[in-house]
Amino acid sequence: MSLNETFIYPEWPAPANVKALQTTRLGGISAAPYDAFNLGLHVGDDPVRVNRNRQMLAPFMPSEPVWMEQVHGVEVANADAAACRVVADASVAKQRGSVCVIMTADCLPVLLCDEDGSVVAAAHAGWKGLAAGVIEATVKEMGVAPQKLMAWLGPTIGPHAFEVGEDVRAAFMAHDASAAAAFVPLAAEGKYRADMVRLARQRLNALGISRIYGGTFCTFHQKDKFYSYRRDGVTGRMGTFIWLE
Repeated sequence: MSLNETFIYPEWPAPANVKALQTTRLGGISAAPYDAFNLGLHVGDDPVRVNRNRQMLAPFMPSEPVWMEQVHGVEVANADAAACRVVADASVAKQRGSVCVIMTADCLPVLLCDEDGSVVAAAHAGWKGLAAGVIEATVKEMGVAPQKLMAWLGPTIGPHAFEVGEDVRAAFMAHDASAAAAFVPLAAEGKYRADMVRLARQRLNALGISRIYGGTFCTFHQKDKFYSYRRDGVTGRMGTFIWLE
């Protein structure tokens, strides 16, 4: 299997000059428990192997992606000007060849582009960042009317696997009472199953973004294809990339 065959290419009606891809855990050289295509240098894997995995991406990219130090916040980097290792949880690009990337292993990757193909963005939407407004911050930095945007939601921990406490539910409810629909109470008091895709859709819809695609892959249950921090603890990271050609 070639590396290209391990990628997921978003199925969405993005303009032809918008390019995006999602890596899986397949195709690289990292050893267990990071097997095999780990792109994260911060998870304990051999950095030589990680850098080799990153180098294997070069033929598929127009330039070196702007790798970020993600901290579950709402800072948005300018991928046209930022150096790698910028501390941020999203990036925006308006120039051709600038590559936005986020890394995940259960958190929700959100890709955004406008219908004219003039701006793209990638946001790291773990529950903390999503609740704090990382999607809203990213859309603001894109600088176009939200009605002109579309979104693709990548692999994330699914609604049947993501168990959270009352604090998580309260964080979303404080922003929008309709978030209650994304939480299913469990037998244990104060415990819920949370639907990250539904929560992201609510945030996007509230901004005026109705064209939303993806959200069908579960990192937790699809062990052969995806890393999952909740499932495995020590594990690798996948990459979600977008750029203007």
